[in-house]
Amino acid sequence: MSAQPASPHDFASDNHAGAHAEVIEALIAANAGHAGAYGTDAWTARLAQRIEELFGPGAITIPVFGGTGANVLCLELMCRPHEAVICTTDAHINLDECGAPERITGVKLLTVEGEGGKLRADDVTNWEAQRGVEHHVQPRVVSITQCTELGTVYTPEELRVIADAAHEQGMYVHMDGARLANAAAHLGVSLAAISSEAGVDAVSFGGTKNGLLYGELVVLLDGIDADRTAFARKQLMQLASKMRFVSTQFEALLADELWLRSATHANAMATLLAERLDPAEGAVLAHPVESNAVFVRLSAPAIAELLSRLEGEPPFHVWDRDRGVVRLMCSWDTTPEDVERLAEAVREVLAG
Repeated sequence: MSAQPASPHDFASDNHAGAHAEVIEALIAANAGHAGAYGTDAWTARLAQRIEELFGPGAITIPVFGGTGANVLCLELMCRPHEAVICTTDAHINLDECGAPERITGVKLLTVEGEGGKLRADDVTNWEAQRGVEHHVQPRVVSITQCTELGTVYTPEELRVIADAAHEQGMYVHMDGARLANAAAHLGVSLAAISSEAGVDAVSFGGTKNGLLYGELVVLLDGIDADRTAFARKQLMQLASKMRFVSTQFEALLADELWLRSATHANAMATLLAERLDPAEGAVLAHPVESNAVFVRLSAPAIAELLSRLEGEPPFHVWDRDRGVVRLMCSWDTTPEDVERLAEAVREVLAG
């Protein structure tokens, strides 16, 4: 069989990147011989211990297939059908999960605009006048995304203020942590510092965007009814029979700080890209660069020209066509040469 030609490196999504070599090596090693199914294997047991080391004693580990499944499972465990989830309008659970949280769990999403992609503590109390009124859904969960959909990052202090406000109203805090590693890398803190130690109750901890072939983790941190988790995961079709192949990937990601090395590199490439784009030439940053995402304002003709010139399916994501905002995502495998090629193309198009 002839080798496939190398595909072009694009900046549309960190989901477009392949799996890290250390993760592939772990998968190959785990493929030897037979092992117990449905999580009764040594890899899953070791992963559970590792998660407790990173997030704190008592943290419960639930490997699942993907991010939407992780988010829906968290909300299913935290809510009843007459209850609601507060999130930003930009939240992945609101925009990019095809209504799965509402359809599957039966809950309603209550959205707020936020600032720079971030939910504020004041947003938590917007619906308190309806508390106990049977005509209205009852807010039960505050869901935040770390990093946000706009690439910005909540500090531990910001998270604590939101968590305290939520807990005072008897609500849980869920974190969509698809890029939690990038946030920790940006802040130079531990995973626990921006989750369990900041008052978060459950985390959808992402691996796919940070070098895994597939798989995410639900990490339950405090006060969630753990007795329901096994049954809820099965009903939501997130129970992997050969779970060792999810767990071994996370073992590799969490060993020797691969998660941090990969996220730090992706963030650094985004910072480099932002530095290579000149606002004086017409490439204006739309949001601060705090993770592996660069949001840039470009003219409509420039966007059209770049889409036709650059390789990739697509080469980048047009985030807001009306406002001329594109999203450029860097990955664990983005190189300085990849960045320079993109920056040069942008400069040429803007100059032309």
